[in-house]
Amino acid sequence: MRILIVEDDPETRAFIARGLTESGHVVVAANDGRDGLFHATDGSFDVLIIDRMVPALDGLSLVRMLRTGNCATPVLMLTAMGSIDDRVEGLEAGADDYLVKPFAFSELAARVQALARRPVLQADPARMTVGDIDLDFARRQVRRGGRKVTLQPREFLLLAELMRHPGRIVTRTMLLERVWDLDFEPRTNIVETHLSRLRTKLNAGFDEDAIETVRGAGYRMRAD
Repeated sequence: MRILIVEDDPETRAFIARGLTESGHVVVAANDGRDGLFHATDGSFDVLIIDRMVPALDGLSLVRMLRTGNCATPVLMLTAMGSIDDRVEGLEAGADDYLVKPFAFSELAARVQALARRPVLQADPARMTVGDIDLDFARRQVRRGGRKVTLQPREFLLLAELMRHPGRIVTRTMLLERVWDLDFEPRTNIVETHLSRLRTKLNAGFDEDAIETVRGAGYRMRAD
């Protein structure tokens, strides 16, 4: 794989780069967020490893900018901050996984491999259609009634998960597990926030809400 490391600590950066290179990967390293953003936006990387507290542009801001620019490359965020709130904040910014320092290289390597094995919606058909919404996996495009809807990567994943179960209830827990890979209940409204943004984009110019909220149960994609 081709992997970008954004880490300002030279010892940590060298430790990760050496281990990944010895494992057969091609590694590019940046020591601050601006340099990392420059490299990450060329679209040539399979995984990004980003430290949360890098200078010039911090890791959270870097990931947010990448996701705003529709960069869907998996991100493993490194941090010395290990609380659940910190982890949730990183995931809300757009990171795919979180690793707390200090860590063993074997754990980092396993997480990188797991991210690489999780290509976006690999097992899905090339296209799904529910009602007047069409989702194209290969082009990562969404249209409603023929009109293009521009979504952020996490919004795209959220919509895809709902479209896999048309007319059936998808619970908040299911969405946390399948879209955010969370096996705990975060003390934030991460699901509701992203669903609100998704609905705003999907429903612009349409009278009917494409996603139904089932009180006390979850959410359901309208199939008609």
